[in-house]
Amino acid sequence: MLGTGRLPSHAIAAAVDAATRYVAAGGPASLTTPPNPHSADPRALAARVRKQGGKLVGAGGCFDLLHAGHLSVLEQARQLGDALIVCINSDDSVRRLKGTSRPAVGEQERAALLAALDCVDGVLVFTEDTPERLLAELRPDIWVKGGDYAGRRLPEADLVESWGGEVVTVPYLDGHSTTTRIDQLTQRAGAR
Repeated sequence: MLGTGRLPSHAIAAAVDAATRYVAAGGPASLTTPPNPHSADPRALAARVRKQGGKLVGAGGCFDLLHAGHLSVLEQARQLGDALIVCINSDDSVRRLKGTSRPAVGEQERAALLAALDCVDGVLVFTEDTPERLLAELRPDIWVKGGDYAGRRLPEADLVESWGGEVVTVPYLDGHSTTTRIDQLTQRAGAR
C-alpha cells in the first residue's frame, strides 16, 4: 500500500483488514486470494466474494464532484456486505443525463477518487444511461442508492430482484448535491 502512494493510515487499515481476512479464512488457506481487494479486478472480486459465500454490494451513480454526501452513501453501502463495487456513469452517459456542461470531473478521475476510498473495493464505468448490463454481470446481493431515490422504483430494481438481490436506499446527507454546488459556483463566478 505504501509503495503505491497510499497514506500510512490507509496502509495500516488495509493491513488490519488483510490480517482479519487471513484469520477468518483459516490462516494459510487464505493465501490463495490477494490480501488487498483494491488490487483485484472488480469482476474477479465479485466472483470471489460470491464463491466464498460473502455478500456483494453494488452502488452506482455519476459521483461528479465527490462530496460528503457521496461518502456517506458509500460508507453506509459498504457496511451492508463484504465488498462494495461502485458503478459510475461514463462521461458520455453523464452528459446525456445531466446536460452538456457535465460532468465537471472526467470519468478516469472520478474512478480514481472513488477507488482511493477505504470503503470502496472496486470501481467500474458503464456507458449506458443505467447500469443494468453491468449489474447483470456482477449480480450484487444488494444494490444501494442514496435516500434522494427513496420512494421511487429504480429502473434496475426488477433486474436486481430477478436473482434474489435487494435494492436498498440509505439515508441521504441533506445539503449535499453536486448540481446545487455547480450552480452555486457558477453564480459566484458570474458575480465576480
